[in-house]
Amino acid sequence: MKKDTLEYRMMQEQQRSKISELRLLSGSIIGKYPITLDGGKTTIFISDKNKESETRERYEMRQYSRFNLYSKKPK
Repeated sequence: MKKDTLEYRMMQEQQRSKISELRLLSGSIIGKYPITLDGGKTTIFISDKNKESETRERYEMRQYSRFNLYSKKPK
């Protein structure tokens, strides 16, 4: 390994400490609430628990419209 030295490792650690906590938590589920949909097949994490019903409605509408596009039209 070319750059596997103690100085290089220390430099990497210093750069990591400059990154804000908000960026380090992106993609994290800390502080978020799980919502299970489709009988437990799908789990969505939201930050505001008050928007649970709205999120469920949006998901159902999106699923209906998506599958409605591919369904066969009656003759």
